[in-house]
Amino acid sequence: MNAPKNAKRNTSPEPTAAETYAARRSDIARLLDVLQMHLDINDKEHAAAPANWGLVGNLGKVREDLVNLVGFMSNMDPEHVEDFLADAE
Repeated sequence: MNAPKNAKRNTSPEPTAAETYAARRSDIARLLDVLQMHLDINDKEHAAAPANWGLVGNLGKVREDLVNLVGFMSNMDPEHVEDFLADAE
């Protein structure tokens, strides 16, 4: 079925894979900067209240998510990422 003659066409070009990659890479870099900023904030909060298990729990959640992200990016099971972390200790 043909579109009506008065229908507007989207003439803006779709972004290329390279443009989308660059934009997403930039977003990830910015998010990592924000993560570092919040780690610094949590360090100060933890120094002021070292018995605060809420902050420990927050870092546990972030760590778990990062283990899963690294596993995804490196095509490894989270258990292998955990082994990698244990080897560094």
